[in-house]
Amino acid sequence: MGCCAPGAELTVMPPRAGDEEVLLASRVVADGIRQTNLAVPAIHCGACIRTIEKALGGLAGVESARANLSAKRVTVRWRSNGSPPPLVETLKQAGFEAHLFDIDSGRDDGALSELIRALAVAGFASSNIMLLSVSIWSGAEAETRDLFHWLSMFIALPALAYSGRIFFRSAWRALRHGRTNMDVPISLGVLLAFGLSVYETVQHGPHAYFDAAISLLFFLLIGRTLDHMMRERARQAVSNLVRLAARGAFVVQADGTQAYLPVEEIEPGMIVALGAGERVPVDATVSKGESELDVSLVSGESVPLHATAGSAVLAGTLNLTGPLTLIAVAKAGNSFLAEMIRMMEAAEQGRSGYRRIADRAAALYAPVVHTAALLTFVGWMIATGDLHKAITIAIAVLIITCPCALGLAVPIVQVMAAQRLFKNGIMVKDGSSIERLAEIDAVIFDKTGTLTSAAPRLVSRGDIDDATLGLATALASHSRHPYSQALVEAATGLAPSPVVFDEVTEKAGFGLEARSGATAYRLGKPSWALEGADSAEDASVVLTRNGHLMTGFHFEDTLRTDAAVAVARLKQDGMRVEIVSGDREAPVAHVAAALDLPYRSGVTPADKVARIDALSAAGRKVLMVGDGLNDTPALGAAHASMAPASASDVGRCAADFVFLRQSLLAIPFAVSVAHEARRLIRQNLAFAVAYNIVAVPVAVMGNVTPLIAAVAMSASSILVVANALRLKGREGLAASAAPDTVPAPAMLEAAE
Repeated sequence: MGCCAPGAELTVMPPRAGDEEVLLASRVVADGIRQTNLAVPAIHCGACIRTIEKALGGLAGVESARANLSAKRVTVRWRSNGSPPPLVETLKQAGFEAHLFDIDSGRDDGALSELIRALAVAGFASSNIMLLSVSIWSGAEAETRDLFHWLSMFIALPALAYSGRIFFRSAWRALRHGRTNMDVPISLGVLLAFGLSVYETVQHGPHAYFDAAISLLFFLLIGRTLDHMMRERARQAVSNLVRLAARGAFVVQADGTQAYLPVEEIEPGMIVALGAGERVPVDATVSKGESELDVSLVSGESVPLHATAGSAVLAGTLNLTGPLTLIAVAKAGNSFLAEMIRMMEAAEQGRSGYRRIADRAAALYAPVVHTAALLTFVGWMIATGDLHKAITIAIAVLIITCPCALGLAVPIVQVMAAQRLFKNGIMVKDGSSIERLAEIDAVIFDKTGTLTSAAPRLVSRGDIDDATLGLATALASHSRHPYSQALVEAATGLAPSPVVFDEVTEKAGFGLEARSGATAYRLGKPSWALEGADSAEDASVVLTRNGHLMTGFHFEDTLRTDAAVAVARLKQDGMRVEIVSGDREAPVAHVAAALDLPYRSGVTPADKVARIDALSAAGRKVLMVGDGLNDTPALGAAHASMAPASASDVGRCAADFVFLRQSLLAIPFAVSVAHEARRLIRQNLAFAVAYNIVAVPVAVMGNVTPLIAAVAMSASSILVVANALRLKGREGLAASAAPDTVPAPAMLEAAE
């Protein structure tokens, strides 16, 4: 549609039906950007992903479109300055039925049952046809051979119609919309083999290939069923998380009554009444009550967590023993549980370098293999003039060159690696993160909340009056920094501070600043919060009013579980490991000495990025491990990044990996899984390439029958899947450290 001429009247198009539904189902993810999730049940291969992403990516207003094969879902980000793009209509034109995703979309769509039934029929038919073929190969007379050919045809026909529809349906959908996928040449090869066999049977010919056609379907269905089962396991992990989300909760109204609201309608600041046996609907803080919480989802710990007033609770955790009154601090879509679900769903969507290579190779498959088969047919016709022989060899070429192994080589390993990490409490952002993690040779640790526990304890409580502590707590409640949380914990039971803040801002790497009328308060580093000659007596954190000291706070902390063992293992793997912290010299030196690491103290967020840049310029691939708001720029600048579950929201979003348990052994474990995944991917790609280098010339030379081609091609796909399954057999994180190797936690003075 061309631009309007000057002065032309602009016609405003009425909104499409369903636009309002799309708007309601989407969520704001950035300034002016919305995200919509679509369920697309027909996704089944890499070609589908490319077609969908290309179709949606070409729409006006669409920022990005990423398809997830395991979840059969498409995530679309689009600019919200107008009507939603025609997402569902565009996918329908491309040959894919789609609808807005909801929780029920994640349930079993019956695909696995359909595959298993098709596999059973193909297996039964191929085994019986093979018995008849063996009798023919044994030297049956012409009359007996013809009879067995007819019997084979009558067995093959219903099996072809029933089991082959898995591939025929997909191929027809692609051809009908002017494109090809892997199922097009598969369907063509099967139908040509069957058609040639019918011709031979009617003409009383000596050869028929019903066994090849049905065996090809049988072996292809084995590979596709295994692939579906592996992806279903990854998809099931997401479904299990979704089931932990509460559907709603009782919210206390202004008049004291309770009203049940869907979880999507619970806003920050609302008061939630949570009974025993109910799941926490959104991230919240306990305002009243005492109970035990099952937090195994978050920390991996089986021991319940004792929750009292002031305790932070996360969505999805289970309230076990007593009623609690909660104050919501985040919407359901921004909760920690929702973040984990999004990370798990995204784990397969990343396009790593290996995967891009495999996708490009698979994209060239259809035209290349069709051309190869055609040239083979023409060549043999010119050489021999034997139509039957030329067609038979061309069919064998068509069958043996299917790149199913190449298409599975990378994604199946990434799915298994993401599932392996998830089962051990490590969330992955995307598949490319796993590839980048395998390349790292240097690790930079933040200190407070990363190497040390995320739960420091205030040790100078007796020197601080209640009013001052209450004022500091009112400020600290606006931050998730470990010291802020320690202050909130220490002030449990105190009356709220009468000071009302007009505004509160957090300065990354420095602390919190607030204003109350003309008075400025700061809570954070002494070097930042103090002015003039005031001294903090070496306090970790200070509270100041207009630059003058009100009080200082001293904390103590412990090293995270297995910190020394984790660092030792990284060193054993040849990693350069160091601490880069914004903390003062003394506490950083103390931790560095305990772990035998070089360190840099008193650095700013910009200094951390500069250190990463310096190592990168020297040829290093850096893994940054940090948890605070001040670590966010460094997490984004590093080659790969990890954050603990206790990290700030911004820090978790910036990190490639989030580990849910206290033990730092998650880091060397994740690195080892990444290395193993890279090794298996390289093996799979090498095998897929070697298979085609050997198989194609052999088939073109006429040394392979359609039956042997079917067995060889299907076996290659099964071998790739079986190789990926080896990743599952490795030692788990829970068993990765012997109890006698774990040092006793060291009490450390900590500050940042």
